[in-house]
Amino acid sequence: MYWRAMSEDTPGPKWAGLFAAYWPDYHAWWLKEGEAARPTYAQCRRALVKHMPEMAPLYDELCTLAGGSDHAARFLSFYCPPPYLSACSQAIWAGKEPVMVRNYDYNPNAFDAMVLRTHWQGRQVMGTSDGLWGLVDGVNDAGLSISLTFGGRRVVGEGFGVPLILRYVLQTCETAQEAGEVLSRVPTHMSYNVTVLDRKRNYLTAMMAPDRPAVITRAAVATNHQESVEWISHARFTATVERERYLLQRLRLHRDPEEKFIGAFLKPPLYSTAFNAGFGTLYTAVYRPRKRQMELRWPGTTWALSLSDFTEGARQVLVPGAA
Repeated sequence: MYWRAMSEDTPGPKWAGLFAAYWPDYHAWWLKEGEAARPTYAQCRRALVKHMPEMAPLYDELCTLAGGSDHAARFLSFYCPPPYLSACSQAIWAGKEPVMVRNYDYNPNAFDAMVLRTHWQGRQVMGTSDGLWGLVDGVNDAGLSISLTFGGRRVVGEGFGVPLILRYVLQTCETAQEAGEVLSRVPTHMSYNVTVLDRKRNYLTAMMAPDRPAVITRAAVATNHQESVEWISHARFTATVERERYLLQRLRLHRDPEEKFIGAFLKPPLYSTAFNAGFGTLYTAVYRPRKRQMELRWPGTTWALSLSDFTEGARQVLVPGAA
């Protein structure tokens, strides 16, 4: 897998180039259920302005850079996108210097494979890109880190794709409490567990869903179910209960030291190579919010990145099991 790390303070030619390169594949995905299945531009922009008003000027700027087409603008709103499934595990190791660790389990052919560092709207943000301005995990200059897992439910409703919700949290929030308030009110189109950790060691996990209010918990571990397992076959396939139990044992019973705890994410039962069945572990991310740093890890390889001293680059990494 070929990964890149890219930095651009304000939306400009680098981002426009990324959009041009990725748009054909994203466009095909966005249209897979037909154009009529997606909301109109007016509906998309109205929803964005209502729920994420601070982001509207940035959204308009990106739409212009993307060429201003109707389809591109509707796609970039992330409003009611096609459904998609992932797996993932995440946990907070609450030692002297708390860290957030997560595995991202997804299809390697539907992934940006990019770390994006931005300074949009006066806020520095660094994280793993999805949909070209959304994020599946990240950290901002206030020392707030965030990550998502799929919530293991079939329900699809009116709301935003969760990568844009994570971007919105990092653009507008500085503390876990502020993030929890945002995650409680912004509608999501599918069920996700979003965990945040701030520089003062405060953390929470929001269990978000399109058909019921978000549940804000003090859970330090999230896999692919919410308060109970609802999609039994998915739970069996992803072993979500077993992974949750394993992580809780590492935190409560064994009390692993930091490096041993992080290393557990690169081994079964957390690490998955089930790409033939749909998705496996594409990377392990380690966030150190107090230092505004992140690491991407693969078996035998680590890539360290800092928000304050970000260096662009690229890596060819071996992802076991991925074609």
